[in-house]
Amino acid sequence: MSENGAVETRPERPDRTEEGSVGERLPGVAADPATPTPPQPTPRPRRRGPGAFAFLVLPGLLTLSAVAGFLALTGGLPSDWTPGTERQQVTVPGVNETYVPWLRKAAAGCTVVTPSLLAAQIDQLSGWQDDTGRLSAEQGIAGFTDAEWRTWGKDDDGNGKSSPRDPADAIMALGRQDCALAGEVTGLRTDGTVTGDLVDLTLAAFAVGSREVAAAGRVPAGARTYLAEVRQLLPLYQAFDRETPAAGGPADAILAPPVTTLVITSPYGSRQHPLTGVTKLHTGVDFGAPQGAQVAAARDGRVAFAAMTRAYGNRVVIDHGTVDGKRLETTYSHLSVLGVAAGQNVRTGTPVGRVGSTGLSTGPHLHFEVVYDGYYADPRPWLALGD
Repeated sequence: MSENGAVETRPERPDRTEEGSVGERLPGVAADPATPTPPQPTPRPRRRGPGAFAFLVLPGLLTLSAVAGFLALTGGLPSDWTPGTERQQVTVPGVNETYVPWLRKAAAGCTVVTPSLLAAQIDQLSGWQDDTGRLSAEQGIAGFTDAEWRTWGKDDDGNGKSSPRDPADAIMALGRQDCALAGEVTGLRTDGTVTGDLVDLTLAAFAVGSREVAAAGRVPAGARTYLAEVRQLLPLYQAFDRETPAAGGPADAILAPPVTTLVITSPYGSRQHPLTGVTKLHTGVDFGAPQGAQVAAARDGRVAFAAMTRAYGNRVVIDHGTVDGKRLETTYSHLSVLGVAAGQNVRTGTPVGRVGSTGLSTGPHLHFEVVYDGYYADPRPWLALGD
């Protein structure tokens, strides 16, 4: 028994911002005051260099002199990189091998973004070419405008200058922007405003602006070409990805079970959605339980959202405050009845509703999620489920 919980996101792209604009968050999702607010999106044509594929028949491009020149230009590898931290030596023709540690460092900022995703975006945007001689407002391998750079750019390699034409700085800035967008679309998914794969939704927000994604409720038509192009390039860069970190939060189980029936009918992880047939991340766990069974708050907190949504049906989001300095939320979906209202304070065990099959669902069950630091986590390490 399962539901919509599948997760999971630049043809004509705006000043890059299947939801709400960056800096906006819907009820029930706490805003991060440290996240910069990007410029308002203004659509413009994208540009595309020849891409890494054009170099597949040109061996030997990564010469020692090129590597030395890059290190001299950018200040070398990330300051926290030490020998042995790379799981494997990987190269892709046309891509300087010293970019890989920066791609991995940039992707470490959030769970949705991967090094291969950043690499595929850069390939789609510029073909890994700076194109400094072209008449374009976009600069460097990641195609930042001056306005965008003021929001996302920093001197990440410590060479004394922050520049979109510095590859290390550009890669890190793209990672920051993507992670901010991933946080936005995660919040919109948590509230049931949008549905779809989080990676697809993040790429769509990058392509056309998160407001258009929010208005469409999914990946809008205007973002599909960009999304398809990036997805097509992803396999070329999969070797850049680190091993997937273990999902979850603190080692101790700090959440009480939300239902008395603890039979998991669909775990957290990649799966094929039983209704749509699409394979994507299932963002929570499904507890099989009879229609009308009581659903209880897993921890003390405040109800941030309680309403009917298109995909999740009747849905409750509870904000539990911070754990280890990061915000913790839990969600309860497909309820037959809502037992609480937004703004209400609850204690562990307070009834929040009844098990149902509202929204995209194949039968009565509770879809339960944990959102930690703005991203979905496997609920099982958090729950005292017993063996």
